[in-house]
Amino acid sequence: MNKKVSIRLLKTGVPGLDNLLGGGLPEFSFNLIAGSPGSGKTTLAHQIMFSLASPTNQALFFTVLGEPALKMLRYQQQFPFFDIKKVNKSIRFVNLSVDLLEGNLERVLSRIAEEVKDYEPRFVFVDSFRSVVQLAKLKERGASELQRFIQQLVMKMTNWQATTFLVGEYMTSETESSPVSTVADGILRLSQNLHRNSMVRKIQVVKIRGQAQAPGLHTFRISDEGIQVFPRAIIQRGTTVGAAIKTATGEERVPMGTPGLDEMLGGGLPVGYSLLVVGPSGSGKTVLATEFLAEGVRKGEPGVIAAFEKSPSQLLSKKLNTLVKAGHVGVINTRSLDLSIDETLHDLITMIDRMQAKRVVIDSLSGFELALAPEFSEDFRGSLYRLIAELTDMGVTILMTSELEDRYTDLRFSPFGSAFLTDAIIVQRYIEIAGQFKRVFSVVKVRGSEHSKDIRLFDITDQGIIIGENLSGYTGIMSGRPSVLNN
Repeated sequence: MNKKVSIRLLKTGVPGLDNLLGGGLPEFSFNLIAGSPGSGKTTLAHQIMFSLASPTNQALFFTVLGEPALKMLRYQQQFPFFDIKKVNKSIRFVNLSVDLLEGNLERVLSRIAEEVKDYEPRFVFVDSFRSVVQLAKLKERGASELQRFIQQLVMKMTNWQATTFLVGEYMTSETESSPVSTVADGILRLSQNLHRNSMVRKIQVVKIRGQAQAPGLHTFRISDEGIQVFPRAIIQRGTTVGAAIKTATGEERVPMGTPGLDEMLGGGLPVGYSLLVVGPSGSGKTVLATEFLAEGVRKGEPGVIAAFEKSPSQLLSKKLNTLVKAGHVGVINTRSLDLSIDETLHDLITMIDRMQAKRVVIDSLSGFELALAPEFSEDFRGSLYRLIAELTDMGVTILMTSELEDRYTDLRFSPFGSAFLTDAIIVQRYIEIAGQFKRVFSVVKVRGSEHSKDIRLFDITDQGIIIGENLSGYTGIMSGRPSVLNN
């Protein structure tokens, strides 16, 4: 029987990155960190290095015609992952600029070998390796010498049992054609894209030998804490958004907290469903969402609300603010622009896991679209699809609100053409009765379940939403012009 060689995976210390790599970096691997200037290559290399280095697992960091080590460290030490106690003990910085300026790749390789033999590191970083490539291009036999240099470097690092990282400013086409790409066990490519006035950073695991990586581009952010990666939610083949594969009849139901609404929904909202509450401004969408969360707390079900339009202090009613202060409802303030769907989903999942939440409110989809960076808002339906699928797969029940202009002359259920993504829809509208605007609502659909077809009047009071009579005795509802109704 053949026995597989066990390869130890190294945790990078970069939140979210190990998920992309399939669990971590293979020990003794030869890796390339590539990307455009300013994309975060050196910061990523330092964050990995400071996480891995220890007195028994030392690291060597070679600088090659890049910024001087002192200048580089001056800025890197602003991040919390930087540990000054490790410098010159667990981590050593070596400048190869003089050796490289002599124009001899053999001399550079020899110097690296001398330092590695003397220090015996488990991790070796070379930044920027692009400088070595540029030097080789200036020589008559540059391509062949560079190929030989890389092959010898790989063999030496493998014999030294060191995990190696080459850092370089490579564009996409250069990465693909570089001889380093051929021998590299792992390639991480970083990019930053300016779309209108928004900056979006992406990372891609181009390859990682011996293990399955998360495919595609994933967003990351450089903050005061360093780099954090937000793995893209990938919908598995055969996955259906929400609870659409269920038959709601006989399933466990979630009470809504608004008297009379559960009956209209056929006994409550099925657990794990996504509900879209759509209507014009002031029609009561947020009030309904508040009652939904408050009822969950009464049932011992913590909740989470993501506020995309207002700050939490503006959004929360007195009742909900009390629940938040008591720790029963978590609030995510997402008013900052240039969000990515992956970052938003990460924040939601983190809070859901921490609070063991059963109910989630997104208020509203209109504000969510506005907060997203243009790159994501242009494919809002696709982004929303992934978010709903990931959350409902966790078993939470979702209530989303959406602003929808009441045009009176037509009846729509979603401003984004995304109504099909949700399992249930409640539409709120204004009508005119005897010279007054009145609020009405109806349950448009509950997937797999019987529900009321009535259009009901409702009022918003200090006690919440009060559902009134249906409009079977009225005529002219939702006609081709603003309805003028009389008893």
